[in-house]
Amino acid sequence: MSAAAQKYVYTPLDQLKQGSVVNVYGAVTFFIPPFHSKGPDFCSVVTIKDQSNAQLNCRFFSGNQETLPQIAKQGDIVRFHRIKISNFNSEIKGISSNGFSSLVFEGTTGAPLLPRTSSKTYSFTEEDKKMIESLRDWQMRQQITPELRVKLSDIRPGQYFNLYCNLVGKAVVDQSSYLLKVWDGSKCAFPPCKVFVEDETLEGDLDFISRLQNLIVDILVYDNHVETAKSLKIGNYIVMQNLHAKLHTTSNDDQGQLSYMEFHLHGGTWYGRGITVLPENGSDVQELQKILDVELNKNPPMDSISSSDLNTSAGQKSPPFDALERCQQLSVTVLPAHNEWLTTPLSTVIKSKAPQKYRVRARLRKFQPQHLYQSVKLHCAKCSSLQDIPNEEKIDDIFQGKLNSCLNKSSHNTSWYQSALWRTKHEDRSVIIYFVRKQDMLQNSEDSLIMIEGGTFKEVCKLSGSFHSVIPVTSNQDHLEIQLSAPFLIQGNRWHYGCSKCSRLNSLEALTSLPVDTPWNATEVAKALGIEPLMHVFVMDLTLDDGTGSLNAYLWRHAEQFFQIPAAEIPMENELQERLHNIMATLCPTEKAFSEYPWMDCCIRSYHPLNGSKEEVYYDIFDTQISYRSSACSKD
Repeated sequence: MSAAAQKYVYTPLDQLKQGSVVNVYGAVTFFIPPFHSKGPDFCSVVTIKDQSNAQLNCRFFSGNQETLPQIAKQGDIVRFHRIKISNFNSEIKGISSNGFSSLVFEGTTGAPLLPRTSSKTYSFTEEDKKMIESLRDWQMRQQITPELRVKLSDIRPGQYFNLYCNLVGKAVVDQSSYLLKVWDGSKCAFPPCKVFVEDETLEGDLDFISRLQNLIVDILVYDNHVETAKSLKIGNYIVMQNLHAKLHTTSNDDQGQLSYMEFHLHGGTWYGRGITVLPENGSDVQELQKILDVELNKNPPMDSISSSDLNTSAGQKSPPFDALERCQQLSVTVLPAHNEWLTTPLSTVIKSKAPQKYRVRARLRKFQPQHLYQSVKLHCAKCSSLQDIPNEEKIDDIFQGKLNSCLNKSSHNTSWYQSALWRTKHEDRSVIIYFVRKQDMLQNSEDSLIMIEGGTFKEVCKLSGSFHSVIPVTSNQDHLEIQLSAPFLIQGNRWHYGCSKCSRLNSLEALTSLPVDTPWNATEVAKALGIEPLMHVFVMDLTLDDGTGSLNAYLWRHAEQFFQIPAAEIPMENELQERLHNIMATLCPTEKAFSEYPWMDCCIRSYHPLNGSKEEVYYDIFDTQISYRSSACSKD
C-alpha cells in the first residue's frame, strides 16, 4: 500500500560521504541470500552499481529475515532508504541505520513495477518509476550483471552455476545434509546420481515424480543451507546460486565404467552461494512455467511407484549399489577446478616421475604439527625465510624492554604527535601513548593511529580494540624505534610483522608522508617505514593413505583456500583456533578406526626441491578446500 507521496533525495553512488545517511538506487551486481550471522541476527550482503559506474558494498543485519532486502537475482533494482555510509578497511560500505527500508524490483526492461518489500506502507512516485526504468535500460546496455545461469541440459562436469528450477520433492538425509528434487524442463546430459531415501521421509507427489523421473535431478544441500531447504514448499520456483556439478566415475565388472553426475550446494556463502525463492509474478517464473507445461504434456501419467524405484531414468543404466553408496559417502573436500581429472591411486603417484599434477582420493592418517597453533608461520616473500610467531611471553618482554626509561619520563609533544603519560594504579610503572597527527590534527579513536611505549601485551590488546592502528615502540635516547622481533603494527586482530633481514628501517616520522585523506593501511605504513612485511601462512605436513600406498604432502601455499580461514587472524582469534581444531578432528578422528576416517578428494603436485637432489620428490596440495559438510566444520 502506498503512503502519501514524500519527496526523497537520492545520492549517486560516486558522491557518497563517510558518516552520512542517504537514500540510493542501484542495480544488484552481487548478493548473498540472508543467512544466520554469528550472533542472533540474519545478515544480507549486496553489491549495487548505478549510472555513475561506482559501486557500493552493503551489509544489513536484522532479527527478522523478512525485513531484509528481498533480492531474487543479479540485475534486480533496489531502492534503499536511510542507509549509513561507513568506512571499513579503506573501503566505503553501506549499513542499515534507524528507519532503514528497501524496495526490490525486477530488473528486466518492461517487467511490471511490483516492489518486493515487508513494509506495509511506502512512497512510490513517477520519479521512482523513471529511476527504475532508467536503471533497467542502463544495465541492459552495460551488461553489468553477467550470471552463470545454466540449464541442466548444458551442465558440464566441475561447473559452478546458478540453476532456476521447480521443487517437486525434498527429504532429510542426515543432520548436516538435505535432499531437494528439482527440474527445469531440460534433461541432464549425464545420468544423474540418485539419492536413496525412505518413502515416508520424502515429501512430494511420488506419482508426479515418477512421471518426470527422466528430467528430475537430486541435489544435496549442506550445513547453513539446510534450514532454508527445509522451509521450502513443494511447488516453489527457486534459484540455487553456486551449485556444483561433480562427475563421479566408477567401474563395474558387469557394466564396465559408468559415470554419474552429482549436484551439491556446499556449505558457506562464498560466491553468493544459497537458495532464493523466486517471486511468483516474476518473468523467470512465468518463463519456467511455460517450459514445464510443455514437458508435462509430453510425459503422460504413469502407474504409481515407490521412491526406491526412482533410481533408474528411462533409457539409462542404473548405477550399481556400491557406486550409489560411494556417491553418498561424500568427500569432506571439494575441488574448485580440475573435476574432469581422473582419480590416480597413490601407488601410481609414488612411482611416477616429478613434476606432475594429480587428483587423488585418500584419507588423512596423521598430520604435523599436532599443536595446531604452531602451524601458522611468518614467511618473507623476498628472502623466503620461515619463522615462528613469537609467543605472548616473548612479545610481553619486548613491549616492556625499555620499561625503566618510562618510569620517570614526562610526556612531550612534537609537530607530528601528541603524547600522554599513563601511570598504572597497581604497579610502579608508566606507559606513554603517542597520538599521531594527520595534517596537524588528531583523529577520532576509531580512525587514529597511536604509538605505545612500555605497555604490556594485554594493555596493547585492549588499546587495539579502541584505536584503528597501534604501533609498539621503544626509546633510544630521544628517538622512538620499532623492534622487528615484535609486531610493527596492530590493527584489531591483525598483527603485522616485518622481516629483520630484508627491512631497511626509516624514522617513524616518515608516517607523515602518508596521504591525509585515507585510513591507515598496513601496506602503506610498511612501505613508508622501510619494512619488508611478513605474511602469515599455514605450514602442515599431511600423511595421505588410500589403501594402495601413502605419502606425505605439504599444505601451505594453498592452505588458506583449503581451510577458508585467514592465517593472519588465527593467532589472536580463539573462535578461529577452535574451528581449525574441529576441521582437523573431522579429517583425522583418532578415536575411530582408520577405515572410518572420511575421504578427501585432493589435487596434489609432485616436484623436486630447489637446490636439492633430483632423487628427492616432494608433494603439496593445491586447489582443494573443505566443503564444510559436517557440522564440526560449519562456517556460519
